[in-house]
Amino acid sequence: MPISAPVPPRVLTVAGSDSGGGAGIPADLKTMLAFGAHGMSVLTAVTAQNSRGVQGAWELPVEAVRAQYRSVVDDIGVQAVKTGMLSSAALVDTVAELLAGTGVPVVVDPVGVSKHGDPLLAASALDGVRKRLLPAATVATPNLDEVAQLTGVRVVEEADLRRAAHAVLEFGPRWALIKGGHLPGDAVDLLTDGTEEHWLRAPRHDNRHTHGTGCTYASAIAAGLAGGQDVVRAVTAAKEYVTGAIAHGFALGSGIGPVDHAWRFRA
Repeated sequence: MPISAPVPPRVLTVAGSDSGGGAGIPADLKTMLAFGAHGMSVLTAVTAQNSRGVQGAWELPVEAVRAQYRSVVDDIGVQAVKTGMLSSAALVDTVAELLAGTGVPVVVDPVGVSKHGDPLLAASALDGVRKRLLPAATVATPNLDEVAQLTGVRVVEEADLRRAAHAVLEFGPRWALIKGGHLPGDAVDLLTDGTEEHWLRAPRHDNRHTHGTGCTYASAIAAGLAGGQDVVRAVTAAKEYVTGAIAHGFALGSGIGPVDHAWRFRA
């Protein structure tokens, strides 16, 4: 007799690779698996990357990105999409166009620079992120450097997170998650839709191995949304997961190691 297994939630990541496995599509797919989701991918760029930084990046043609997206969505279908590294104005515009016709929750991680400070988004693409990509987002998840890059708002203390969130919301996402991990003290994030506010706090772990944190956080949110959770529940669960992943981050290579996507299986 044929076995008919239930289909897990289907999540699509549209992002760049990380040859070292800590961030980008490898991190996204590991996170989705940890949440019981079926992860699928649209590769936007190939990077040569390790624990010390990004040694090279090669953008894929628009036609290749569009073909990957249509191949997955038109046959398999998706229940949530997460975007990461899009690198150029042409790719930002293409992905925004594709998202507009898909009709599922979208988590936009507006990746601007790598953990090591390497640029991953062309300056010419910023306007497209503001005007086309962020309006398609159910949740936008910028860190403080990305907030400054997109809005000009510089966050130096916790009280500034509210101002940053409202500046991001001006571009049209339904919810903004401003990640305050670069601030001193507890790791505090603000999730808001402009009316509700949810302050998410976690102890700061003394661990330098945090490569892939942003990709992991956004992918965890997308997996929760694909599984039917509302935004607040999905973000809260993602915060708990990424906090544990940071706590268990491990040394790999001679630089900054990755967070541990499998920490729950080893706990």
